[in-house]
Amino acid sequence: MRLLALAISDFRNLEKVELRPSGHATIAVGQNGQGKTNLLEAIYFLGTLKPLRPAKLPQLVRFGATHARIEGRFLLKGAEREIAADIADGSRQAFVDGKKAASLEEYFGGVSLVAFTPDDLVVVKGGPDGRRAFLDRAVFNRFPAFLKESRVYSRALKSRNRLLKERAAPSYLSVYDETLARVGARIWSRRRALLEELAPRAAAAFAQIGRVGDGACYLYAPSNVALGASGEAESTMEAALRAALHDRTPRDQERGFTSVGPHFDDLEIRIGEHSAKSFASQGQQRALVLAWKIAEIENLHQTLGYLPLLLLDDVSSELDRDRNSYLMSYLSGSGAQVFLTTTAKELVAQAASSDTQWCEIRSGRLQLIDPPSA
Repeated sequence: MRLLALAISDFRNLEKVELRPSGHATIAVGQNGQGKTNLLEAIYFLGTLKPLRPAKLPQLVRFGATHARIEGRFLLKGAEREIAADIADGSRQAFVDGKKAASLEEYFGGVSLVAFTPDDLVVVKGGPDGRRAFLDRAVFNRFPAFLKESRVYSRALKSRNRLLKERAAPSYLSVYDETLARVGARIWSRRRALLEELAPRAAAAFAQIGRVGDGACYLYAPSNVALGASGEAESTMEAALRAALHDRTPRDQERGFTSVGPHFDDLEIRIGEHSAKSFASQGQQRALVLAWKIAEIENLHQTLGYLPLLLLDDVSSELDRDRNSYLMSYLSGSGAQVFLTTTAKELVAQAASSDTQWCEIRSGRLQLIDPPSA
């Protein structure tokens, strides 16, 4: 998969950007606050229809503009394909080859990308919300239908919580309980399937870069409900969630929110027998996340048959020298198309090659620049 051309209009602080990226690496240089991350976020939004950072849709439109648009022309399995995303009036529209996409499945159509940001590097020590988002980004990459499923779940959850706050009778909750149980079981199934594929790869990658004797372990940790073995049928999980929702209704009515379901679950990360959240050093935390990202790239390569697009937002400045060198060497040899941002060219030079495209972003404007001298 290759991104052949990119056009951005009025996204964040990027008024107008047109780029024909390198098939190997495109590196955006600039100081903080100039728009480097916005460039990566535009690509991320094009490929996922979701912001890379927490934001409401109106915040993605440049101040003073009425709508934003991102267009990309991709090479997918030997054929060219154009997709575009418009953001206006608090909503988004997706287009394929100039026509409104009939479904999310048609829109995504094999486009896949992996993003790596400084926020990811603190996910181990952070709260479960961050780890769920971290996990779900990988689930979406592997199973694009997950985006639609998670939206259905979120809408039902919001409606149920509203009824709980209004002290509605339990009979009014039942329709939402059915949706939450059915779609929640699918979300559980997606997450567990992803971890079964990804966790062994991540553990193997951590063994290479962690520099500790104990191995890493990545586990799915459901909250307030017991799930059985990994091969458990989705219908069984649905029944378990339906029962848990029913049993916890009195407590939920007292508290005004739904206290069981995949929206409360966690990604548990361990080193040996110890919780990484409590015991991992800063270097080990970064190695755990780096191992996960490498595993995600390799897993997508095997399952999809091609490498995803890679987006790295100033990650090199957050890694120690050895781990940054490992990452840059990995990217250089991976064969994937990579987009990197940096404030210091020397941090990412190892990932560059003769066909690397260098650009600089200042105040939302992009211009091509010469590669750094040797």
